[in-house]
Amino acid sequence: MPEGMSAKISQVAGEGEDLTIFDNKSGLADDLKFLASMPELCDVTFLVGETREPVCGVRAILAARSRVFHQMFFQQSSSPQKKKENQAKENKLRMFLKRSSEPTLNVQNNSGSNTGSAQNMPHQTLIIDEFEPDVFRQLIEYIHTGCVTLQPRTLLGVMNAADRYGLEDLRKSCHGFIQSCINVDTVCALLQTADRYVQYKCTKAFLKQVLEFVDEKGNEILNLGSFALLPLHVVRLIFSRKSLVADEFTKFQAALMWTMKYSDMNSDVDWKKVFRDNFLSLIKFHKIPANVLMKEVDPLKVVPNDIIVTALAYQADPSCVDPENPSGSIANLSDIQINNASLPSLELQYASNSTLSSFESSEHVSSDGNSKTQV
Repeated sequence: MPEGMSAKISQVAGEGEDLTIFDNKSGLADDLKFLASMPELCDVTFLVGETREPVCGVRAILAARSRVFHQMFFQQSSSPQKKKENQAKENKLRMFLKRSSEPTLNVQNNSGSNTGSAQNMPHQTLIIDEFEPDVFRQLIEYIHTGCVTLQPRTLLGVMNAADRYGLEDLRKSCHGFIQSCINVDTVCALLQTADRYVQYKCTKAFLKQVLEFVDEKGNEILNLGSFALLPLHVVRLIFSRKSLVADEFTKFQAALMWTMKYSDMNSDVDWKKVFRDNFLSLIKFHKIPANVLMKEVDPLKVVPNDIIVTALAYQADPSCVDPENPSGSIANLSDIQINNASLPSLELQYASNSTLSSFESSEHVSSDGNSKTQV
């Protein structure tokens, strides 16, 4: 047996004779992976994502492994209107391929109409907008070989693609890998991925598990530099979760870090306004110790004075003020003993405080360790 070849030989009892079964699935997978990597050996090219990156495959293998691909290739409607639409799409693709300098896009197209028939169309070209090139390439690799390397970066995309194309075994394997790939180093990347595939049904369960981990490791995750790269609505969702285990000063620092990162990328914005508009109502300043408020928060002049004073008043006498309504009156201000030294240069202002628009804090969704899975 050639070196490096993994195979299995077993004896099977037959009718009056022994049979030998030679099993070399790994060799078959390697050959099929090579087949899919050679455009001249394939008969379908997918142009994937915004960059229209080419991903090639063999139509017969794809159709045999996925009913969705089978219907896509061989069960298209033959109505005149459908033929006309297919012809228009094919003409657009031909123009795109003609302008492209990518050698792998030099596909063979017959002059006949595109009806999904193998006889009329030796090489078919389709556009895939729903998934990223890396994700779709892994899907095609799995279909051809039965084997794919799961990675945190592409896990959710592969899981949703497997669900979209009816590959239940792959979907289950991805779901089983979720918990083991969630850690402090990967969680922000996973949240960004979830935002990319939020419209797919597999994302809801995925996001639930990731957010539960964020709740548990709140202080640690909010201090990550990668936290500042998350989309705004994801950061606000995390801040609004009642189950988040994080102190309010850490939330303030994380919000400030996100705001400064955003202002670095958008130099024309007022960073203080960005902070106030998006985070002010999501931080409970009355839970930040008074000395920290005065030494770390107030000097930045990003939090209005009335909120600072209300927080200090609440800590002196919780019964005198509603910390959720800093613009409200303090009932017994004259009875509160506050050291004047703790309020340097602060004026007792009680102006209306701008608040965020209503924010839905529920987990509703509208629609580097690696793991090797082989089905």
